[in-house]
Amino acid sequence: MNVFLKRKGSLCCSLIRNMSVQRSTVKHVDVSSEISKKGSFVRPDSSFRNFIQEDGSFPPEKGRYHLYVSFACPWAHRTLILRKLKGLEKVISYTCVDHFMGDNGWRFNDEVRGCEKDPIFNAIFLREVYNQDTPDYNGRITVPVLFDKQSKKVVNNESSEIARMFNRSFNALCETDEQRNLDLYPSELQTEIDEVNSWVYPNINNGVYRSGFAQSQQAYDEAVVALFNHLDKVEEILSKQRYLCGAVLTEADVRLFTTLVRFDPVYHGHFKCNKKRIVDYPNIWPYLRELYQMKGFGETTDLEHICKHYQMSHPKINPFGIVYIGPELNFHEAHGRADKF
Repeated sequence: MNVFLKRKGSLCCSLIRNMSVQRSTVKHVDVSSEISKKGSFVRPDSSFRNFIQEDGSFPPEKGRYHLYVSFACPWAHRTLILRKLKGLEKVISYTCVDHFMGDNGWRFNDEVRGCEKDPIFNAIFLREVYNQDTPDYNGRITVPVLFDKQSKKVVNNESSEIARMFNRSFNALCETDEQRNLDLYPSELQTEIDEVNSWVYPNINNGVYRSGFAQSQQAYDEAVVALFNHLDKVEEILSKQRYLCGAVLTEADVRLFTTLVRFDPVYHGHFKCNKKRIVDYPNIWPYLRELYQMKGFGETTDLEHICKHYQMSHPKINPFGIVYIGPELNFHEAHGRADKF
């Protein structure tokens, strides 16, 4: 499978589209600019941290909430997987932004496949949606965003918390009993899931960014060594059990999947994470293929958006915005994990 897919929408066209709209006057704060004195990338915390809960300010209701995502973003991808797995497609609507992110940040663009105009405010930039909640907001504009159409408020823009809300808070509204009963954060495994998340996030999920956005050799070396040490740890775990926390799929697998599926197409080259590829791991690669072939995983993965976003939106790393053609990956190859365990 060629992950580049179609070459519709060249860099020049994207730049022209982005520069032609001047509604947003606040320059977007590029995530790659969050650098410490020693040249290390430091990801800021999310700004909106409200929760969906019965008898709260944001109760679970069908059709009340809208999810803003980018198909390119691994954090937003988590929420799309949970929305699909829990059968919430008719409960929570969503809109995807343009894969190209320029000086004004995430933009709505119905000329890009899979994207549409903002259905609530007819906004051009995602910043305008944030400003509906906080008119003088000048923080980072990130996806995913869970937005309350009734109160015109941002509920939450922290992917891990949105995913957990989708896992349980809307159970009464899930499409089927099977989806309602699916629990990716079961009480008996919460300690183990939290422990896995505690090292997967800083060293792998964020580790690829710390490697790619590093601005000193020391910062890069520290990040990339930790990244591959922890991928080796994942490989060891998956040599002994089917999933990260045992015999059942959990939140931990969802959170790792969105990084692994982007690794060979983008992170290996674009972020200089090139010690090994995922296809070189005898257990991680079949595990990734198994997840990809499950409902909710592969169907929410858009490799065209992924490749074009990273390689066209990071001029500090790829100043000419040239999108490379490979690699060819077969995510549909038999994985054999069920027979092994």
